[in-house]
Amino acid sequence: MSKMNRGFMFAALLIAIFAAAVSIRAGHPQKDTATAAPATETVKSAPEMDRLKFYIGEWDYTENYEKSPSYPSGGKNTGVYSSTPGPGGNSLVQHFHSQGPMGDFEGLIVMTWDPKEKAYKGYLFGNDFPGCVVETGQFEGDTLVYRAEFSIGAMKFAIRNTTKLVAPGKISSSEYLAANGAPERLLLTVEATKK
Repeated sequence: MSKMNRGFMFAALLIAIFAAAVSIRAGHPQKDTATAAPATETVKSAPEMDRLKFYIGEWDYTENYEKSPSYPSGGKNTGVYSSTPGPGGNSLVQHFHSQGPMGDFEGLIVMTWDPKEKAYKGYLFGNDFPGCVVETGQFEGDTLVYRAEFSIGAMKFAIRNTTKLVAPGKISSSEYLAANGAPERLLLTVEATKK
């Protein structure tokens, strides 16, 4: 059997296991799929995902970097951003790309609601770091606040990202950074306008 055929069989097996788990979780006994009628029930997305619908669409944005020892004059990049619902509306898949004097940044963010943690989770992948940064978020009033911690070598970082719909078709976001337990400082502000 070729590697490709084994891959397809493995994928089909995973889908069958997932379908059985969903059936059992929903309180339905597993049926013989060869004779069972097609399922008519659909699982609804978490209502918390409705609060993130303001992200959906295509955006132009500007990143305004604060002055810092690394960038004494600050700086400004421009970029594009897209956000689409993931499978079943249980996630948002967001692609972004910005360029300018501060660098060329490209990334992917997947946001979802975690019912066990009762929190939003953000999984951030970028071209300028390996692996994934995992953020945990909650709404504080009408502002979505994500927090994450990560290390690079001996340095430990804490980030806080705040995002708010400031007007129809306009989002404002700020990113704060703290290193090795020092007080956090504003790193950048992002202003986005829906296309």
